[in-house]
Amino acid sequence: MSIQIIYKNSSPKKTSKNLILFCDYKFDINPIKEFISISEFSYIKDLLKTCDLSKNLFVFELNSQKKLVLVSIKKNKENFEIESLGAELYGRINHGKNCEYLLNSDTISGQHENFLGYLLHGIKLKSYEFNKYKTKKEKRIVTINISGKKNKPSSISQIRFKALEKGTYFARDLVSEPGNILHPDEYARRLVSLRKDGLKVNLYDEKKLKKLGMNALLGVGQGSTKGSYLVTIEWKGAKNNSKPLAFVGKGVCFDTGGYSLKPAKFMEDMTYDMAGSATVVGLMKNLALKKSKINAVGVVGLVENMVSGNAQRPGDIVKSYSGKTIEILNTDAEGRLVLADAITFTEKKFKPKFIVDLATLTGAIIVSLGSEYAGLFSNNDKLSKELIDAGKKVDEKLWRMPLHKNFDKLINSKNADMQNINYVGGAGSTTAAQFLQRFILNKTPWAHLDIAGMAFSKYGGALNSGGATGYGVRLLNQLVEDNYE
Repeated sequence: MSIQIIYKNSSPKKTSKNLILFCDYKFDINPIKEFISISEFSYIKDLLKTCDLSKNLFVFELNSQKKLVLVSIKKNKENFEIESLGAELYGRINHGKNCEYLLNSDTISGQHENFLGYLLHGIKLKSYEFNKYKTKKEKRIVTINISGKKNKPSSISQIRFKALEKGTYFARDLVSEPGNILHPDEYARRLVSLRKDGLKVNLYDEKKLKKLGMNALLGVGQGSTKGSYLVTIEWKGAKNNSKPLAFVGKGVCFDTGGYSLKPAKFMEDMTYDMAGSATVVGLMKNLALKKSKINAVGVVGLVENMVSGNAQRPGDIVKSYSGKTIEILNTDAEGRLVLADAITFTEKKFKPKFIVDLATLTGAIIVSLGSEYAGLFSNNDKLSKELIDAGKKVDEKLWRMPLHKNFDKLINSKNADMQNINYVGGAGSTTAAQFLQRFILNKTPWAHLDIAGMAFSKYGGALNSGGATGYGVRLLNQLVEDNYE
């Protein structure tokens, strides 16, 4: 199944096709009278008397071949609420054999300048499916023909929405791939393909990483037959050489837990342990496609955490790229090791304006916040506020969690500079973030987003139908648009 949006030049007054029409929050349908027959108008008006008008939309069966979807435009809707309305609309039209609709944009009224753009954006995000490996694919197409001369998104808005959709889809595709397909070698190859979008992509393979001294990252991947990589993705859209915005992602393509083995139940979900990196990649693709007027860099560490005769052991000590030593007490606390080297490398090489890292880092954040908020940890109040405000606008919510020097004693090691877990217990997400903060060496503004509860949804959400959510692409895009473009 797929969806297509077609813009028509004509604006027919009457039609035999399925219709999508709009009315005000009171369901006053007098303005749509000219687009339907007298009998249809009377029929709908009569039915509305028995309807719960607090709802957003109704579907009326006008005859065996024709439906009318009546959408109410409520007052003071936020952009993400309009997107959710689009998702709801998609859910109501995505069934049956006749899936072609005529949407009349002339019936849209109200003060929102880009209502239709956000509505269609929500429809498209909700329509995403990952059915690549199904031998029998549903070939049905949902078609929305848009007629009318008013309220159409501008060409600039259409480019923006399309770029954001493609970036989000790309992130979702990456997270949805099984581990036997999207191992680090294949992932690295796919990132090279982003060069066609105008991005500068550099791969650091194991030989280069060893030379750089990225032993924290390499230690995680040493038990796998697949390679380990650090990949940088640069976009230079500013006319000057201003400091880039930096985004760093954890890319553990499959996580068995290593010798600190995970329980068998739900281990199959560990294909999405690279969702932080997918968000970074999706964001960079989006910035390139819309020709964003900023400088930005995405850095992802790609590894596979496996068990073998060569795998890292509990009790091993490694020297990170920063020069700091780490005692590995638990091989399942591997994401922070990947990020540690990636964060220091990003700060040292690119000297960015800020660093935002994203990772499915801890189960503890799910205990804390469930699947409603991602955890935010930061050394900078301004960056934190910008992220939280951006998250509210796209309904990808963040909740700021504490960092404090008193947590340091929980990750100090007797045998090395630090240990990779807190064995005392408690504050699992905070001690992980406290660990990461030690790899910011030059006081660069930094934020860590623990997205373990947000990257994948078994039951679906407002703008996704279950599976990979693409969480963070839209949030970070909003951060950039509001504060840096």
